[in-house]
Amino acid sequence: MVSDHPGPAAADHPGPASVSLPRVIREGIVAQAKAELPNEACGLIIGTGWATEGGAPLRYAPCRNRAASPYRYEVHPDDLLRLTIEADDADHVFWGIVHSHTHTPARPSPTDIGLAFYPDALYLLVSLSPDEADPATGAESLRAWRILGGVVSEVALAIEG
Repeated sequence: MVSDHPGPAAADHPGPASVSLPRVIREGIVAQAKAELPNEACGLIIGTGWATEGGAPLRYAPCRNRAASPYRYEVHPDDLLRLTIEADDADHVFWGIVHSHTHTPARPSPTDIGLAFYPDALYLLVSLSPDEADPATGAESLRAWRILGGVVSEVALAIEG
């Protein structure tokens, strides 16, 4: 949990406390974020079930940012409809909602919090700010969050594979 966002005490974390993400999904998220510069990128992680219920991430689906802005994102409605139908037909869900921050930390902004319409999905943010990169590896900061009723809780993210 971060101290600059309102959130529950550790004992009140809404869960999950941690999740695993395949390296190939991480690489897809970062590649799209870089390709979409100077604008924010966005996409959806399709999973076997809600992360909050132990579902596993299956694949990353890059989406168009209808806002075409370096300061905000909006998943294009055509992409959202297509992926909703695909996920529903496969008995899958939106495990994660993804977007990039071009110059700021990988933390939900007040706008992001206000637009968090999927309470059972995780919100993953990647920061392309050099100040946020891992000092040892230079890897971009990718963090996961649960946003529930305006309350933000960080979810530990392990990259596997």
